[in-house]
Amino acid sequence: MIIIFTMFLLGILLGFIGAGGAGFVIALLTVAFGFPIHTALGTSLAAMAFTTLSGAYSHFREKNIVLKMGLIVGLSAFFSSFAGAKLAVYIQEDLLHYYTAAMLILSAICMMIKLFISSDSSHIEMKKSQVWGRGVGLGILTGLLAGMFGVGSAPFIQLGLLIFLHLSLRQSVGTTMLIILPISIGGGLGYVTEGFVDGVLLIKVLIGTMVGAYVGAKFTNLAPKIVLKVAVIATPTVAWVNFVALREMV
Repeated sequence: MIIIFTMFLLGILLGFIGAGGAGFVIALLTVAFGFPIHTALGTSLAAMAFTTLSGAYSHFREKNIVLKMGLIVGLSAFFSSFAGAKLAVYIQEDLLHYYTAAMLILSAICMMIKLFISSDSSHIEMKKSQVWGRGVGLGILTGLLAGMFGVGSAPFIQLGLLIFLHLSLRQSVGTTMLIILPISIGGGLGYVTEGFVDGVLLIKVLIGTMVGAYVGAKFTNLAPKIVLKVAVIATPTVAWVNFVALREMV
């Protein structure tokens, strides 16, 4: 019951900022609840498929999703995330912990630079060929990162949508939630085939995060833009702090 309640609270935040939340889930499962990191990676990615479905539907109803761009990036990421999950099983557990933590803090730094230093480019129009080329490239890269490390993909997807595909902040939040859906399916399938998904744990994570994500997505349009910016940056940062601090305690 503790896992379900914790995941519900986490789901509210994830729905609000348009993230899958694997970083928090992995940190909690590996250190606070004692699950092996490969099992935590596989279970969190599989859970993300359902969590993001709930959040994406809510964002779609709020008109925060650019459907065409989301499908281009998401379908490209599906295949690379499956490949990334297959590669992750060859990485030693201790190294995987450090790589995961590094992905979290790097994504937070990149988001801070873009949102608070760079100018807004959402008004720029692109050619059809540019949309496809940049979309497919973004999907392949972020899918591979998500499959291998389980975390960090959402901020990088949002960065790509903001910088290369010129979406607004709210559009990037909602569209990212859609993109994470095929990423988590592909990565989850990769871990399932390797035997790293815990069925009982998956159900507990799902119950909490799906309900929370649906609720959290309702607040994206209501919050001031500065609050949304801070939340997008703070989430991977706090996940990194928790990941490192809890890791040092064991």
